This record gives sequence, C-alpha cells and structure tokens, in this order.
Amino acid sequence: MEKPLTIRIEDFGVRVVSVWEGLRPATRGLVERALVSAQAPTTAGATGASRRAGATLYDARAEWELSRLLAALDDRAMEAGVAALSGEQILELKRMAETCALVLHNEAHSAETFAQLLERALRARNYARVDALADTLAAHLAPSEICELARHPAPAVRAIAQEALLQMPTPMLVSLLSDPVDMDVARDALERQAEEYGSEEASWIVSALERADAAEEDDM
Repeated sequence: MEKPLTIRIEDFGVRVVSVWEGLRPATRGLVERALVSAQAPTTAGATGASRRAGATLYDARAEWELSRLLAALDDRAMEAGVAALSGEQILELKRMAETCALVLHNEAHSAETFAQLLERALRARNYARVDALADTLAAHLAPSEICELARHPAPAVRAIAQEALLQMPTPMLVSLLSDPVDMDVARDALERQAEEYGSEEASWIVSALERADAAEEDDM
C-alpha cells in the first residue's frame, strides 16, 4: 500500500502551490508515486522511481505540466537561501525537484523539455545526468525536434544535439533536407559525417548538394 505524500507543498511558496494545484490528478499521481518510491534522495533511487512512474502513459499536456512544476521548484530552490525555509524544507524541495526532473526525463518528447533538463543539469555540473540525457535524445525526440534543439541559444545544448544528429543514419538526415527549417542543420551533420567519420554515403550526398549549389549560382 502506498504511503501518503508527506511533503507540505504549501511550504514551497505561492507559485509552486499554484502550479501543483493546477496539475491534473494523473499528472500529480506520477510525481507522488515517484516520491514515495524514491526512499532515499539518491539518483539511483529516484531513477528507479521515475521508471516505475513512467509505466503509466501520459500525454503532451502532462509533460507541459511537469515542465512548469519543475521550473517553479527550481526557481523556489534558488530563492531558498533568503526565503526563511528550514534546512529540512530545502532538502525536501530539492528532492521533489530532482524526482520531478527524472520523471520528466523518462517521458519527455519535446526539444523544449530536453533543453530545460539539459540546462538544469549543466548549471548543476551534473555531468552524469547530462550524459544520460544525451544518450536518450534519439530515443525520445523526433529528428525535427533534435534539429530544433541544435538551434538552441545555449552552445552546450546545441553541441549535444548536433552530436546526436551526427550519430543518425545518413538516410534520416537526407530526409530532413526537404524541410526548409531543418535543412541547414541536417546538411551540417552530413558534412561532419563525411569529414569526421569518412562516410562514403554522406560524402556522395554532400558532393551532390555542392554541385546543385554551383549549378544554381551559374543560373543566376
């Protein structure tokens, strides 16, 4: 039988309370179950909790709700030093934020959410988490979403997404060339595949693109 959630959400401030109360019951249940399952505030325990919570399917709206909750918790944690929270309350706030982040990572399917998680891990210099996020990009995000992430303002986030594109099969990158939004990012990845990996297929595609560019310039 599950233990009840013992964290007093009202201790975490008006914004956190507002976001928490706005969650649908199914979304709130994901966080509560993960918190209950994570018996200790350790990455391993919380990761296991997030996987168990992720066994229940939820939709894009739940991802958006959890993203808002995580942002509110992180903002509150950064204010905690001057906001008269006790040491125990600060620990509980951070534990809830970490658990929320892990649940969100397990289910995220948008570039925006992955950018949030990556920036959060980079700020904390949690490079194990950065690696875990990078390793799951291709499994969680559609190629167009990874392209969007590769245009992110933060250089570190861009680099992670660009590396994920570099690992994609060449035909998948070729399919992105027809999209005027993603074509430049896809072409950059193809050029890197040709230069850094010596891919003959990518080299052929890059050469064909260069010939097409030259022909277009001659016609002008």
